[in-house]
Amino acid sequence: MKYTEFTGKTVEEAVEKGLAELSLTKENADIRVLEEGKKKLFGSVKARVEIAPLDGESPVQAPISVSANKTDGERTVEFLEGLFKLLNITACTELVAEGEKVEINVTASNTTAVIGKHGTTLDAIQTLAGAVANTGRDDYKRVVVDCENYRENREATLNKLADNLAQKAMRLQKKIQLEPMNPYERRIIHSALSEYEGVKTTSEGKEPNRYVVVIPDNLEDPTAPAIPARSERREDRREHRNGRGGNRNGGRSGGYNRSKNTGKSGGFKKYNRDGGNNASGGTTLKTSNDFFGIFLGNSGNTGDDKE
Repeated sequence: MKYTEFTGKTVEEAVEKGLAELSLTKENADIRVLEEGKKKLFGSVKARVEIAPLDGESPVQAPISVSANKTDGERTVEFLEGLFKLLNITACTELVAEGEKVEINVTASNTTAVIGKHGTTLDAIQTLAGAVANTGRDDYKRVVVDCENYRENREATLNKLADNLAQKAMRLQKKIQLEPMNPYERRIIHSALSEYEGVKTTSEGKEPNRYVVVIPDNLEDPTAPAIPARSERREDRREHRNGRGGNRNGGRSGGYNRSKNTGKSGGFKKYNRDGGNNASGGTTLKTSNDFFGIFLGNSGNTGDDKE
C-alpha cells in the first residue's frame, strides 16, 4: 500500500484532510498516526498521519481541475485558488483581463501573507501562475498577479524614489547604489530615469542581488565607490553641518563661542536685575545678540535606492 502523509492541528483534522484529498472513507482506508498534535510553551506541534487505501480498494479519482475547455486565465485562477487553500490563506482570486496578457487580482484578509516583503511572495505566486497559464503553449503569454493595487502603488513609489535619487546624485556629484531589486522593479527605475537630464543608470551585481546604480553626469570622482542609498541621511547631516560653518565647536562663522569669559561674542553675559553687570546682585543669564547664527542650508530631497 502506498501511504501519503497529512498534517493538521489535531489528528482528526489531519485524517479528515487526508480522506478528502484521497477520496476515501475511514472504512476503506488504513490510517497510521505518526504524531499527536500538541501545544507547547512557544508554538505548537502539528499532528501527522499516514493514509493509504486498503487492499483491493482504490481512491476515487478526482476530476482534473484544469479543464480542456477553459481559457489560460481561467485555468490559472483555478490553480491559485487551490494554492491559497494549501497555504491556509483566505483569499478571493479574480480574472481581471485576458488578452495579450493575463491579469489576475487577489483580495485577501491578510495582504501581507500574499505580498511579502517588497512583493517577494507575490512575485513567487506570479511565477507559478505564469507556468500554469503557459502550459502547452508554443508562444509565451505574460501573466500579472496583483494584490489590491500593490503593484501600481509600488510603481508610483519607485518613480518618486528614482526622481529623488537623481537629484541627490547630481547634488552630491556621486554615484548612488540602490538596494537589490527584482528585474521588474529595476526596469521601473531605468524607465523613470531614461530621459532624465543629468543622470544615467546601470545595473550591477548578480541575481538575486542585482541592483541599480544612479550615475550623475557631473560625477566628481569616477573611481569612487557608489554611496548606498540608505546612507543618504548621513550625507544630509554632513551637509547641514557644513552649512552652519563646518565647525561644531563654534567660535567661527555661523557657530557659537563656548568661552567662559563674559562679554565676548557668542558667550553669555551676566546682568543683575537692575540692568547692570554687578556680580554682587542677583544674576540672570542672557544671550548676546550674535549668539545664534543664521542657517540658510539646503535640506535636499531624500530617497532610497535598465535592464
